[in-house]
Amino acid sequence: MDSNYAVYCGIDVGKGEHHAVGLTAAGKKIYDKALPNDETKLRAVFDRLANHGSVLVVVDQPNTIGALPVTVARACNHDVGYLPGLAMRRIADLYPGQAKTDARDAFIIADTARTMPHTLRRVFCRRRGPRRAPWSSSDSTTTLPARPPGSLGRIRGLLTSIHPALERVLGPRIAHPAVLEVLSRCGGPAGIRQAGKRKLTAIAVKHAPRMGARLATDILAALDEQTVVVPGTAAAETVLPKLADSLKGTLLQRKTVAEDVERALDEHPLSRVLTSMPGIGVRTAARILIEVGDGSAFPSAAHLAAYAGIAPVTRKSGSSIRGEHPARSGNKKLKRALFLSAFSALHDPTSRAYYDKKRAEKKKHNAALICLARRRCDVLYAMLKNKELYRAPLPSAA
Repeated sequence: MDSNYAVYCGIDVGKGEHHAVGLTAAGKKIYDKALPNDETKLRAVFDRLANHGSVLVVVDQPNTIGALPVTVARACNHDVGYLPGLAMRRIADLYPGQAKTDARDAFIIADTARTMPHTLRRVFCRRRGPRRAPWSSSDSTTTLPARPPGSLGRIRGLLTSIHPALERVLGPRIAHPAVLEVLSRCGGPAGIRQAGKRKLTAIAVKHAPRMGARLATDILAALDEQTVVVPGTAAAETVLPKLADSLKGTLLQRKTVAEDVERALDEHPLSRVLTSMPGIGVRTAARILIEVGDGSAFPSAAHLAAYAGIAPVTRKSGSSIRGEHPARSGNKKLKRALFLSAFSALHDPTSRAYYDKKRAEKKKHNAALICLARRRCDVLYAMLKNKELYRAPLPSAA
């Protein structure tokens, strides 16, 4: 690429915000701040840098999360370059320091564009436009997930690349039935805008009576925050409904499986015994029954704790090495179930008192929960062995 630019703007792209560094041709730093992934803020920064002369915008990722800065820079009639990741990492070794920060990366990108323009790849040209859209129509088939569980992440990633403002509204509640129905019936930003406020509100209120009207208002407000059209938006309009339908099917299957597990658990003779203990619900009880059964295979509660990996391992060698450390072995699924049940039982006064006691002994949160899970393991073993419901301990006499 050419090296006759007045300002070199290096952008280390990110999902929520980028970091931009602007350098003059002489190497003077004129801009070094975090930059929200918003069209208005991007335009303001590019216009500010343009006051010094022609601007070259360089990014380390031109697609997905870096698509909006590239599109906005092109709309402002600035050339855009791309510094490949491998070249970026090799060049970073030439700069002092070993820290890995967004500010340092943005500075390296800008300085590399200023001093070594041959390492850059041109993304956009002012006259010819894009060489290849990051989401061309030929990518629509490969965008579809091979497995349904990946639909959630793919929807959020696709929205981030074409319309970050819309992703900020829909992303946190992407699995909500109202959001999935909007994406399934309307598609992407263009389809939602074409549907209009009335239809959008009707779809949202049907699946979310309390928040439907507010959701529709937030969606339309987010659409107004971006005026540029990122390359690949048209293909996304076709892909998003398919991904939404796939995620809806996955969530429906999970709901059906959960109902089957709950129904099978109700028929087990030990179901009432396990669920009577604070912090143990349907899923945790099912996991314990799958991994442990009735507990008859374990001679004692200590054996059960060791099998679950919540019993500390003693280290002792002569008189110099002594101590205990958390176990790295054991049944990971059972350990997770006991750990989560201990966390859920913190509302129980008895469990909370034991947890607070361990925190007072300067143990960290996870270590205190492991101690609580070990304590509850003794109670759980006795409940399974005697087939008795959980009984809260009586308060000790003064």
